[in-house]
Amino acid sequence: MLAGQAREIARRWVAEHAVGAPGFAGAYFAGSITALAGAAEFPATSDIDVWVVHDEGSPSGEHGKLPYGGVTLDVAYVPLERLGSAEAILADYHVAGAFRSPNVIADPSGWLTALQAAVSKDFARWTWVLRRCEHARDHALRNARSLPRFDDFNDQAIAWLFANGIMTHVLLVAGLRNPTVRRRYAAVRELLEDYGQLAFHEVLLGSLGCREVGRERAERHLAALEDAFDAAKGVAAGAPLPFAANISDAARAIAVDGSRELIEAGLHREAVFWIAVTQARCQKLLHGAAPEAAARFEPAFRDLLADLGITSPGDLQRGAGQVEALLPDVWLVAAAIMATNPEIVE
Repeated sequence: MLAGQAREIARRWVAEHAVGAPGFAGAYFAGSITALAGAAEFPATSDIDVWVVHDEGSPSGEHGKLPYGGVTLDVAYVPLERLGSAEAILADYHVAGAFRSPNVIADPSGWLTALQAAVSKDFARWTWVLRRCEHARDHALRNARSLPRFDDFNDQAIAWLFANGIMTHVLLVAGLRNPTVRRRYAAVRELLEDYGQLAFHEVLLGSLGCREVGRERAERHLAALEDAFDAAKGVAAGAPLPFAANISDAARAIAVDGSRELIEAGLHREAVFWIAVTQARCQKLLHGAAPEAAARFEPAFRDLLADLGITSPGDLQRGAGQVEALLPDVWLVAAAIMATNPEIVE
């Protein structure tokens, strides 16, 4: 399927399921689909991020990973106030990329299109790129410092994993690249190679603990994830957790097949991040709803963490401290990228 065809399917979903709903204020594309030309092949291991803007109360429509028309949509709802001004969007690294180019799906009043044009005009200005890099850096730091708030080991592991993973976003934002989710380590490798900083990729992998993980071990951890995923997806639908929609039939091609795709491309170390995140989420779901199943799959999860140098909560805390210590070096690399990025203007 071509990216243009995938976009049309998403537009149809918005027209059928979002337009006209109470509080509907607009919708737009986000994520990797925004960077694909209409004639480009749309990967079977990707979803389409659709953000629906609402202006009253809590939306009641479908959200999360949704199979529709032969693609998987990832529908999220964003309150109108989060998009209150071009300046607010330009400083938000999570949101700004979707407004870099025309990606509006539906805009009853025209305000969303005008907002997109305003953001696009200043997206590559140095001041705003710097602000977004600071936003990503602060987000990584918050994750690193959040571990003491959690009593649950799985929550601590997830926080540590994202503290590491968000460091790649600091660099991707500096390079005006999409701060992608599952493929972040592959994307940052490409960026660092383009800017002559490939050696720093090994530093990032070392912080995550997967620098020495070979393909055979990555394949073993992926096989274990498949089993845990299939067990967890049965309890995910009723779980009151924000990531539950990512453990579902609709999400399997992305989490499992997408990780396999990276391994087969020789990016087995880069695949480890999302394998580990998804395993931790599966454990979190199973511990809450099916403790016997959790006990069955926990040894494989602990085996994966051991390969990353994590065997105890103390190791997670030390790892979080290492992230905090590494952030100044990440910032120096980000500054070097910003200084030589030809797209960034004063």
